[in-house]
Amino acid sequence: MSLDAFCAWLEASAIGTAIRENGLLFPSIESVHVVVITLMFGTIAIVDLRLLCVGSMHTRVSSLTKSLLPWTWGAFVVAAITGSLLFSSNAAAYAHNTFFRIKLLLMVGAALNMLVFHTVGMKSLPTWDALSRTPTGARVAGAISLLIWVGVVACGRWIGFTMLRLSF
Repeated sequence: MSLDAFCAWLEASAIGTAIRENGLLFPSIESVHVVVITLMFGTIAIVDLRLLCVGSMHTRVSSLTKSLLPWTWGAFVVAAITGSLLFSSNAAAYAHNTFFRIKLLLMVGAALNMLVFHTVGMKSLPTWDALSRTPTGARVAGAISLLIWVGVVACGRWIGFTMLRLSF
């Protein structure tokens, strides 16, 4: 099945049609999406700023991640569900939107950055956890993560504005 055929099928589905045609569903889902993205970005930023030695300097990285990661993952799950619902309402337009595609690529980059950090960088966590200055690799991972997530949020806003222009 081609991307366009999948998008047409998704838009024609009961969920896609309901979200597109109901005046309250899309803005309600979008509001939840924005709130959970804010929560997710906020928790990620707190950890990244700690890795960059800018904030939460009196808190161990392990303590910070232990308390914040459940919130991050919970927000991510809700954001993925609400984002998928929003996508279903106008799948073809989203799929061909440049900012949507960049957002997805940035999210893949964020996942790879997190995977590398958690499989490589976190192995040495016990040796630097209590230090005020994190190792260079941790600071680089934090900077990359922060930049990527700022890009994800910016692209999300640009999607809204470019989709708005497409609808006129």
